[in-house]
Amino acid sequence: MSNDIKYDLAILGAGPGGYVAGIRAAQLGLSACIIEKDTPGGVCLNWGCIPSKTLIHHATEYAGLKDLETLGVRIDRTGFRYSDVHARSRAAAKTLAGGVVSLLRKNKIEVIKATGSLAGPGEILLQNGQSPAKKVMAKNIIVATGSRPMAVKGFAFDEQTVLSSSGILALTELPGSLVILGAGAIGCEFAYVMNAFGVKVTLVEMGAHILPAEDEEAANILAASMRNHGIEILVNARAKSWRKSEDGAIVAIETGGKAAEIRANRILAAFGRTPNTEGIGLETVGIKTDARGYIATGDYCQTSCKGIFAIGDVIDTPALAHVASKEAEIVVDYIAGHAAAHARIDLSLVPSAVYCEPQVAGFGLREEAATRDKIKFRKSVFPYRGAGKSIAIGKSEGMVKILSDPDSGELLGAQIVGYAATELIHELLLARSSELLAEDVGGMIHAHPTLSEAVMEAARGIFGKPIHI
Repeated sequence: MSNDIKYDLAILGAGPGGYVAGIRAAQLGLSACIIEKDTPGGVCLNWGCIPSKTLIHHATEYAGLKDLETLGVRIDRTGFRYSDVHARSRAAAKTLAGGVVSLLRKNKIEVIKATGSLAGPGEILLQNGQSPAKKVMAKNIIVATGSRPMAVKGFAFDEQTVLSSSGILALTELPGSLVILGAGAIGCEFAYVMNAFGVKVTLVEMGAHILPAEDEEAANILAASMRNHGIEILVNARAKSWRKSEDGAIVAIETGGKAAEIRANRILAAFGRTPNTEGIGLETVGIKTDARGYIATGDYCQTSCKGIFAIGDVIDTPALAHVASKEAEIVVDYIAGHAAAHARIDLSLVPSAVYCEPQVAGFGLREEAATRDKIKFRKSVFPYRGAGKSIAIGKSEGMVKILSDPDSGELLGAQIVGYAATELIHELLLARSSELLAEDVGGMIHAHPTLSEAVMEAARGIFGKPIHI
């Protein structure tokens, strides 16, 4: 490759932001290349969303064996091998990563296997073990280098005793016990998986409730379910330090002003994620980051350097694959001259999803935030058990909560906790993005019996006309 090759767009990183940017560029007739040192698909496909959801699926199947036993079915679990579950998760990741490679090839996007760093406006320096180093020249550049598990002082990852989210996905054998530090989405999902497979789990959260970014009422339903299944949950608790023991670790925590210790074979440190913005040449082009490492951007994800954009986990928007993908489309449309009038993502329309059982999903205004900020709202809560389908399939645990403006009837937010919540949330999200009212959702005929009837009933509850409660 010569140093004078030019593209309309060069992309640093092939995760859900980077590869979508490449495909969108091809659709709009732009020449594009992607610089990626690892397997295309990023953390999401290779060490995050996909393999973890495979584990969750098999954990749910395994936990469901108890239901079969209530029907008189005798099940011998002695042949169970977690290594086979791990292999399934890796196979799923490999299949989807291969699919991304095929999509990039189909769209004639060149993938350059190398480490890239910004060398100047329109220039990316490649490091792939060859000498001399080469450059990629492009009219525009997108930084989509993603993030990594956040390391916290005193709990450095050794991936032996102290595991990151990637480290726990690499386990081929189950520990006898596990303490999870941080009860966000990652912590709760792994708590569910490990507990379902018989691991003794302790979940430690420094906030007042698990899933601190989610609706408290919904989080408390999940917490009650977890406790019923034997997961120990400690809230308002802070991990201070840890030391080795004969069979793993002893974690020192502080809760309620008192010191305590937790023994476990392994520690999962799930404190969040850190943007990958070091070592990519930002200082070379005059792009600064904030104290947390995020790049500041404008309405179309522009950085302070003309022609360079940043998307996904390297900017201060929700660290979610679907957000990165949408930002990719926004940037490429802007570069191609098809920019929308208002491109910045409306964060109130970004769905959150936690995939343990019961699932938790939501968008928009949370009740605690509305109360804190003195925002007027009308609330409707409908229990899952009010929908006949939930009783029929034995999944009656959960609720649908809707908040609306008391004057206009506009949907302000919604939270669902229960079976298939991550699928059901999109009906209400579509209504909100289409400026429909709760009356429109509640007045629409829903098939019976379905779980979506709980959504209908919650919507009817906003104007005081639920039927089955």
